Amino acid sequence: MAIPTSPLAVTLPELPPLAGVRLGAAAAGIRYQDRNDLVMMELAAGTTVAGVFTSSKCPGAPVDWCRASLKGGRARAVVVNAGNANVFTGRAGREACAATAEAACKLVDSPARQVFIASTGVIGETLPHERLTAALPALYADLREDAWEAAARGIMTTDTFPKAATRVAQIGDAQVRISGICKGSGMIAPDMATMLCFVFTDAKLPADAMQIMLARGVDASFNCTTVDSDTSTSDTVLLFATGQAKHPRIPPADGSAARHRLLADFARKLDELLLDLALQVVRDGEGAQKLIRIEVSGATTARSAKRIAMTVANSPLVKTAIAGEDANWGRIVMAVGKAGEPADRDKLSIAVGGVWMARHGGVVAGYDESPVVAHMKGREVSIAIDIGLGRGKATAWTCDLTHGYIDINGSYRS
Repeated sequence: MAIPTSPLAVTLPELPPLAGVRLGAAAAGIRYQDRNDLVMMELAAGTTVAGVFTSSKCPGAPVDWCRASLKGGRARAVVVNAGNANVFTGRAGREACAATAEAACKLVDSPARQVFIASTGVIGETLPHERLTAALPALYADLREDAWEAAARGIMTTDTFPKAATRVAQIGDAQVRISGICKGSGMIAPDMATMLCFVFTDAKLPADAMQIMLARGVDASFNCTTVDSDTSTSDTVLLFATGQAKHPRIPPADGSAARHRLLADFARKLDELLLDLALQVVRDGEGAQKLIRIEVSGATTARSAKRIAMTVANSPLVKTAIAGEDANWGRIVMAVGKAGEPADRDKLSIAVGGVWMARHGGVVAGYDESPVVAHMKGREVSIAIDIGLGRGKATAWTCDLTHGYIDINGSYRS
């Protein structure tokens, strides 16, 4: 089934070459016909790596492989396939990862554990890894510094547009670049999603500092988004630092104050990039027609605010009301109440599109629904919720729930 491009799609930015990264895509025939479904990225020797993965108790074999490989702190290559998730495949799944890493490490002349592997697609089908390994040599020979778009498209499954972002950060008096690609459209909920994300920088960073920054950045971006409340078995975010840029040396962890000062701008730009990519995933939510921002304030704690925001974001009744452009604020009240967090109906206030509909537990006197309805007809909808109990606040992002979601997922394997 041909899926039309999301009306919320954004244009792929121009991604200039990033020192220490070569990449490309090829058609291995793993599941799809007449399209690229295999991506490889070669990284400069000495590249450091950090990663964050799914919280699913049934992770795919590639996630297990990457978690084990992460302990070494070094990376020389990434191999990604689309169309088959290599999940719930037992020994065959583990053998597929080992065979892929063995084939790739010979090409880049590295230990197998410096090859990181990711897969996305159908769960429960054995990955025909012999097709993948057969395609790798020709793909490796064709790797280029400027093939970012091909790589972004090669990792897509039900995505309707390729996703990428880039930023320039300052470390001391030097500039470094951060660029990333990701895929995701459905099975999107913390921790992360059927979502793969690969971020690269030419900075020279210790793996422990990268891990801290990446975990914080993911928690404030990908882990604040949802499309359908379903957590994938394959979520993977990897950050690689090739060390090719010239900048002041990053001090060890025991010099944390100096380290923090040097990396402050880098951390901010990494956060920006991760949120950019996360919102592109939500914009491409399966069947999505509207991007929804939910801001919760006045909760007892920030953690409580986040849980409330995500409960509203995951509510099928809220999401379908927005799809139908129905200003039914009672559904938002319902979702706040079921979150299991401290709330008082007589202190609760709700606004949509900047218009307060309910204040302190009741409808605002003289409330006029027409500007709210007009706002909901747009492509981006904002909801504000004041719990009225404290200073905790959080923001979550989601999309509406339309019949398109059913159409896509009802025919996913056909």
